[in-house]
Amino acid sequence: MPARLTVLFLQGPPTAFWPELAAAFRLAGHRTRKVHFCLGDQVFWRGGGAGAYRGTLQAFGGWLDALCDLEGVTDILYYADRLPYHIAAAEVAERRGLRVWAVENGYLRPDWLTLEPFGMGRNSRFPRDPAEISQLADGAERPDQTVLYRHGFAREAASDVAFNLSRIAGWPLYPRYRSDIYYPAVLDYLCWLPSAWRKYRRKAECRRIEAESAADLDYSLLAMQLQSDYQIRASSDYGHLSEMLDQVIGSLAVNAPVSRHLVVKGHPLDSGWENWPRVLAGLAERHGVDDRVHWLDGGDLTALIRKARGVITVNSTVGLHALREGQPVICLGSAVYDLPGLCHQGGLDRFWTEAEPVDRAFFDRFTAALAARIQVRGSFYDPAGRTAAQQAIVARMEQPGLYWQP
Repeated sequence: MPARLTVLFLQGPPTAFWPELAAAFRLAGHRTRKVHFCLGDQVFWRGGGAGAYRGTLQAFGGWLDALCDLEGVTDILYYADRLPYHIAAAEVAERRGLRVWAVENGYLRPDWLTLEPFGMGRNSRFPRDPAEISQLADGAERPDQTVLYRHGFAREAASDVAFNLSRIAGWPLYPRYRSDIYYPAVLDYLCWLPSAWRKYRRKAECRRIEAESAADLDYSLLAMQLQSDYQIRASSDYGHLSEMLDQVIGSLAVNAPVSRHLVVKGHPLDSGWENWPRVLAGLAERHGVDDRVHWLDGGDLTALIRKARGVITVNSTVGLHALREGQPVICLGSAVYDLPGLCHQGGLDRFWTEAEPVDRAFFDRFTAALAARIQVRGSFYDPAGRTAAQQAIVARMEQPGLYWQP
């Protein structure tokens, strides 16, 4: 019989996942508690055992210390490990010797979620030594990438809107709440309207670029991420993604073969706030390669990866997708998979002509170790996927010696 846990839930994903996970812990004989930081947290919680924190961010660490004493907390769970309150919680947990876990979208997505000690990106505790990773993979199976759990964009968007509008409406109840929201939520949502119109107008051009890419265009693929993604802010040296684009296009102009093009694929959830096509066109013109740089709003990602000479990313899971296809990858930020034998380690300027090949055998061991140690099969949105992930998380956390590193 595993030791009884007392699990403290902080902010979670805007779905039914968090209260259902708490119920799964209670069903297994463990205690759960929840802290609400804003009205959005309350809207997506059911099952009791919750209290509100309405103090300042600066005072939260001391308040959490006292709560851990009062409740005998053994584990802290949070979604989005760089939320200011979660950074403070990780510091409290490490000082007290508690276990703290980041639950996030999976590295092996779709159909996988992350359950990782402390955090992701630069804060990941996952080994960086290929020999140690190979040892972790001993006896583990290569993860099944068959998609079992599906959900539409509308469900994800509606959940996000419901959380943020509740958060805004509940400001009088939580006037000291500090959010990590990069753009004002309502204005960000309004950007989708002109963005959708711009995408519609660019459809013909995108189809032409995709057709050329599928034929004989000599190109490298750059996968854009969201400027609002905290993995850009916390796990890269870029203050703004325009700095990354400037670096990549400048390197293309100086170091790539004159026949090499750059296809930049927009993130499917980008609202259009930044107007990346305009930014990209300006940078390409300034570096004298405006005829070799192309913006793509859609397209078949797998097909684009397979035809590319290599894939450039900051730290997107597109990089793992490309490695799975055997394509060279370079990360410009911190990523758990940016390892010798997987990603190019020789710098961007050499990537255009000397991209290091993928060690397919090591990639299989790496993904097996990921799946066995810090990934669980499931979904935040699909009901069956939520149940599968919740059961797996409870089982993992009942085995503290499996991979925990204090």
